[in-house]
Amino acid sequence: MVFARPGDRIAVTGATGFVGQTLVEHLVDSGYEVIGVSNHEHPPERIKRRLIEHHCADLTIEWPNIRPVQGVIHLAGLAAVGPSFSNPQHYISTNSAMITQLFERALQENWKGRAVIISSGGVYGDSGHGQSLSEDSRTTATSPYAVSKLLVERQTEYYRLRGIDALIARPFNHIGPGQHSGFIVPDLAEKVMQWQPGTLLTVGNLDSARDYTDVRDVVAAYRLLLEQSNPRYWTYNVCSGIARSGWDVLQAVCTAVGRPVPATEARPQRAVDPAIITGSAERIRHETGWRPGIEFQTSIDDFIAFKQS
Repeated sequence: MVFARPGDRIAVTGATGFVGQTLVEHLVDSGYEVIGVSNHEHPPERIKRRLIEHHCADLTIEWPNIRPVQGVIHLAGLAAVGPSFSNPQHYISTNSAMITQLFERALQENWKGRAVIISSGGVYGDSGHGQSLSEDSRTTATSPYAVSKLLVERQTEYYRLRGIDALIARPFNHIGPGQHSGFIVPDLAEKVMQWQPGTLLTVGNLDSARDYTDVRDVVAAYRLLLEQSNPRYWTYNVCSGIARSGWDVLQAVCTAVGRPVPATEARPQRAVDPAIITGSAERIRHETGWRPGIEFQTSIDDFIAFKQS
């Protein structure tokens, strides 16, 4: 028995974003009807014909009037860690307000569906000694972005006590086709493609290591959480369990682009940058059978191919 099943209607917030578009495609291909919600007036061509409805809305102010749905996957919000340091309150207020609007509407309508709320593996801070982080590991507010996600989780806990069926997903770093600037893979790819031999490539801190999972694997995990009939927990990591440094990413990008690895000049940009963050996905694997299937280099290759298409 599953909670949601093909044929059901699902709402996806942030549907026009990098992860959102991939999720819409995955859900439709899995047999679901999908309603998209975003702050764009019109959805991009990639998903336009896959949505049964699209609603343009400011989710910090109001949840839109949509047809009844069996599930909501809430992706919308500010997601880049770096910019959060220069505009902390905006990140905290925006991400928090969306949760309030979503769940207050759910209470008003006595909604009996399930919400999957997307938090972040960034709430843990440093793995320390190379240990994989489980859902029981201590959380640490290492950035305003992490603060906002920790607040979102506490809000979700409150609304669960009010009777809302909601699960938290803590995805670690995403990579894959369609990712936009502001993240390590697209930013390094742009720099490598513009690099001139004989010059230094300006980079951030490439010594730090992160846990990368292809976005197509990540969205499959979200669907499985939506479908899980009797989840034993309410928080689930979504990750590969493998830490890769920025140097590994640079090497993979250069391989995909077909260029040599340039000499670099480091200019770290973050006030706090944990040395290593890697997670354990044993909980979601045990309950749903999910595991990532797309290789790291394949993800980078597909990103470059998508960018050049």
